[in-house]
Order: sequence, then structure tokens, then C-alpha cells
Amino acid sequence: MTKADLVNNLGTIARSGTKEFMEALQAGADAGGSFTVTRDVTGEQLGRGTKITLFLKEDQLEYLEERRIKDLVKKHSEFISYPIYLWTEKTTEKEINDEPKKEEKGDVEDVDEEKEQKKSKKRKIKEVSHEWQLINKQKPIWPRKPEEITKEEYASFYKSLTNDWEEHLAVKHFSVEGQLEFKAILFVPKRTPFDLFDTRKKMNNIKLYVRRVFIMDNCEELIPEYLGFVKGVVDSDDLPLNISREMLQQNKILKVIRKNLVKKCIEMFNEIAENKEDYKKFYEAFLKNLKLGIHEDSQNRAKLADLLRYHLTKSGDEMTSLKDYVTRMKEGQKDIYYITVESKKAVENSPFLEQLKKKGYEVLYMVDAIDEHAVGQLKEYDGKKLVSATKEGLKLDDKKKKKKEEKKKSFENLCKTMKDILGDKVEKVVVSDRIVDSPCCLVTGEYGWTANMERIMKAQALGDNSMSSYMSSKKTMEINPDNGIMEELRKRAEADKNDKSVKDLVMLLFETALLTSGFSLDDPNTFAARIHRMLKLGLSIDEDETSGDDVDMPALEEDVAEESKMEEVD
Repeated sequence: MTKADLVNNLGTIARSGTKEFMEALQAGADAGGSFTVTRDVTGEQLGRGTKITLFLKEDQLEYLEERRIKDLVKKHSEFISYPIYLWTEKTTEKEINDEPKKEEKGDVEDVDEEKEQKKSKKRKIKEVSHEWQLINKQKPIWPRKPEEITKEEYASFYKSLTNDWEEHLAVKHFSVEGQLEFKAILFVPKRTPFDLFDTRKKMNNIKLYVRRVFIMDNCEELIPEYLGFVKGVVDSDDLPLNISREMLQQNKILKVIRKNLVKKCIEMFNEIAENKEDYKKFYEAFLKNLKLGIHEDSQNRAKLADLLRYHLTKSGDEMTSLKDYVTRMKEGQKDIYYITVESKKAVENSPFLEQLKKKGYEVLYMVDAIDEHAVGQLKEYDGKKLVSATKEGLKLDDKKKKKKEEKKKSFENLCKTMKDILGDKVEKVVVSDRIVDSPCCLVTGEYGWTANMERIMKAQALGDNSMSSYMSSKKTMEINPDNGIMEELRKRAEADKNDKSVKDLVMLLFETALLTSGFSLDDPNTFAARIHRMLKLGLSIDEDETSGDDVDMPALEEDVAEESKMEEVD
């Protein structure tokens, strides 16, 4: 290098460094002192090349440790095309024989060979040697053509890159050309990392290189959070080696890289989906990531939706894509129906599905907590609206509509009576179109929380109780006019709406509907006592003849009001 080269390039980091450093420099702060350039007339005459000697400060001597230097080279310069050798110390153990003293007897030396061998002792000594060790042996494979690289080479590179003991599930090796050119290799691991959603840990799975020199790996702008499980490298020859994070952001370079990485990741996932068994493993491991992507990535939402899989009312143990669901939709079916629940087993006999099953419509079982958020963003697929089976506004075409309208009118008074009894527990009581066999169910508003969402929010340690109370009050009770219980209840209410049994039956139906609709009971003991009382009525046991264990049984609604009046008088 010439003197001009040295003057211009020494302190490159200072010229290109972080924003804070530049601001401090401009403000006149002491940012590392100065340097001098002089001709070395006493040192080693190299002839050609450059020799650099670093003098470390006392508090930085850790950088002289062999392990530290190896780690730094592996991180920053493992893949550069020039060999890097380290003067290493090697300690080996060597076994030597201690020569025993020879016995003397007078002038004659009597040596018994066998005896001498027994007396000889073996001793281990440590020998220290030094040698130049090549420490950047791993060659970068991304500059090579994909067709020239074997499966074993990809596996070896993946393990070296990630320290994973297993091989990768899938790999995507590609080049991007245009306004920014770069090469990249992306890998999907076989298993979910234990700390995948640990917000305290920054993602460092995608490493950015410039001409095979490491630049950064903790860049949140390089790949979205939901793809944090994808591992790999990105290498560009177009960027300057001294590029800073601020420069990357200002030049919008990261946005170009990010857009291409996301596109190639989705392509890779679709390639995995071509093999049923591989995709099953992938989906089990990373389904939450895909659904987080549905929630967060509006640009790629439709493409990510193709990758979703769900159990259906008719699919048994098999999972089905939304695309397959649409191809199997019944004639006249306009919407895609789904139900968000805690588990598939918990919903198979749900009252919400009765009318849908009767019509032969399939319903998607959404059993992950994140489904509640994802479906709220997805809203539709392939032009078909996603409709919840548990929310009000479910409209099903019915040939017997006129006849049903007449029946609805006959139940209007019962609906009003039930609302009066239930008070603030429900927003309204209406005649249902969705249930066939069950007497009633509880639905939520189109934009309110489902029972599953209410369960999720209540389970959160830092949840907002006031919000939970407000949202949980927005329930609609739907009654089935074709159910015998409701018909008998209607007759009793019309005969005498103040009938004690009507009030108790309405409360019991409400509490039962809470359970069958997926909600939880605020007071299970009152519910149990109400069941016990109904059992006694069914068994013709007189309330007055109850034994001591029935003393705590709740009174009928009317009795409670009378008792409170008496207490006020007292």
C-alpha cells in the first residue's frame, strides 16, 4: 500500500461507523484519537505484502486467547477466500520409561534382565509444541451452482452454520439479480427451536455477508419475526465492506433483500408441501409461525393462506387446505364456515354445527389460540367469506323460510320473557336458524369475542378485566323452536310468566348453554344446586322434607326477592 492508501483507508470504521459515532465526531468529541504514518526503516523488510501488528491495552488481553481469536474468525471471516492461519499451542502427553538403578555386588555387576524390567517404571510427561493452524477451513457453497452441490454438502454446511445435530428439512439456494444482486441459501430445520418465540432473544438466523465477510446477523429488518425459524446466509458483492446499519436502512437495501427472502421462503414451503409426510412434520413444527404471518404480513397473506391446514367436520384425522375445502363446497354454499375451539374433541357435537351438518356443509376446526387473531385478519379466501359458526348473523338458505317465520312469531313472547329473567346476562334472546336438536345456544356478536377468545383472554395473567367483562356481556341467546323443551317452556310462560319453574328452567337452560357453547360458569355451585333441585322434582321429593345437606340450596328467583324484602323490613 502507498502512503496515500494508508492515509485514506486507516480509520475506515471511523468514517463509516455508527450514527452515534459520527454525531460525536461532528460535535468535537474525542473519538479515538489520531494516527501517524511514518516509514519503517528498522523493522522487517517485507519486499511485498503487508504485516500488521496489534498492541492491545491491558484490559483487552482476552483477544490474545486462542479460543477468542478462533471464535472471532469463525464469526466474521470463516468464508473469505484467503487462508487464515493461527499460531497455536499444542500439548501432548508422552509416556517414557524411567531407567532403574543397576545393582552392584562387589566388583561383579550382576544384572538380571527380567528383574530390571519389573523395576522399570513408566512416567507420563507433557510436551508443548507450536504450529500454524488453518482456522477457516469451511468453504462457502453459495457462490457455486445449486446443481453442482450434493445433498451431503448442503447438510454439512447447514450443521456448520447452525450447530444443529440434525440435518435440515428443506433448502433453497438462489441468486437475485436486478437493482441489487445477491446470492443466498435458506434452510428449514426439522424441529422447532425451544426459544423460537422468546422475545428477549434477538433473531440471528440469517447472516448477512459482503464478499464473504460477515456483516451482521441480528438485523430485525432482514426477515420478519414469523420467519425467525428459517436459517441461512445472504451474500452480496454490491455492498461496501464498511457498510453500517444506518446506511443499509437509508438505501432501502434491506427492504429489497427482505422482500426476496420472504418470497423464496414461501416458495420453499410450497415445495415441502409436495411431499405429504415432510409437510406434516413442517406444519406441526411451524404452524404458529404461518398463522402469525397471516396476522402480520398483509402483502403475503393470500399466499400464506394456501399453506394452512385444518381438521374438518368430515375429514377425520386428515387435515385439509382451504383450497381443497373450496373445491368440495356444496352447490349453493357461498361462505367458508369455521369454528374456533380449544380442541377438536370439544366441538364435534357442538349445537352450533347442527344446521350446518344437516345441510352437508363442512366446518373448519380452528384449535390454536393464534387462529382467533389470524382469522380476524384473513376474513376471506378465494373470494369466499370466512364465517364463524358461533357468531350472530349466520345466514343459511332455507326452503321452509315462510313456515319458520310464522313459528318465530309464536316464540316472540317467550324470547321477551327469557330476556327479562336473564337481564344483563345476555344482550338479547332470538329464535335460531343454526340449531336442529339442542334447545338453545349462546352466540357472540360478529365483532365480539368468541367463547374460545374469552377463554384465552381470561387465561392471560396481565389481561384487562374491564375489557373482558364488557366483551363477555355481549352474548345472544338463540332458542330452537322445534325443540320439545322450548315448546313446553313457551306454553308455561304464556300460562303464567311468573311461574317459579319457568324462571328456574330459563336459568338452567342459560347455564347449560354456557357450557355447550364453550363458555365457563361463574358460579358452578349454584348451577349444581339447580340441577339437584330439578332431580328432586323429577323424583317427586318434597322440598320441605329435605335433609340437612340441602339447607344451602339456592331459592327460586321469586323466593330470593321475597327474602330480600323481609330482610329490609327487619
